[in-house]
Amino acid sequence: MDQHILQAENLSCIRDDRVLFSDLGFTLHNQQVLLLEGKNGSGKTSLLRILCGFREADAGEVRWCGELIGDEQYRADMAYIGHLDGIKKELTVLENLKFSLALAKVGDCSINDALARVQLAGFDDMPAQALSAGQKRRLSLARLLMTDNVLWILDEPFTALDRQGIALIEALMAEHCDRGGMIVLTSHHELNLPTVDVQRICLS
Repeated sequence: MDQHILQAENLSCIRDDRVLFSDLGFTLHNQQVLLLEGKNGSGKTSLLRILCGFREADAGEVRWCGELIGDEQYRADMAYIGHLDGIKKELTVLENLKFSLALAKVGDCSINDALARVQLAGFDDMPAQALSAGQKRRLSLARLLMTDNVLWILDEPFTALDRQGIALIEALMAEHCDRGGMIVLTSHHELNLPTVDVQRICLS
């Protein structure tokens, strides 16, 4: 298993003249999860966007394996799923996943296997817009299973999922960590990952 490390040092974020957080730091290794907690507007999504390289921190830095994020290797190793599903509703389930594969670092999991693992087997030809909210979320998360990304960054991944769906995604997250992956996520749901080393940061 290749060793990876995500490090944040002295991060600060200011929005509309309000300091969301400052002097924030953490270190995350393979097989670990970082859960970001806090009320709405506390800066959780802003922090995720900084970790993805979508926006710059007002102070501090983020490093991946010792190098500042933003290079091609980091983009190849990182996968982001936002609080919106990010699927193309006019395409079928199968077409959505094929489109995602064209843009991603492909792993060993096939489209059929990914659909089966998120309990969408047999939905290949269904237009995405015909799926329920929970099914759309599962389709969005199925994209992660087909990639070889070490780092998953997830913004409220359990949105629209019922209890069974939450348990399913938690199992997939545990499998990812067991294989050497690492995850940063926000969630209002209390995680049930007893076999995973979960760190927590609460943004006030």
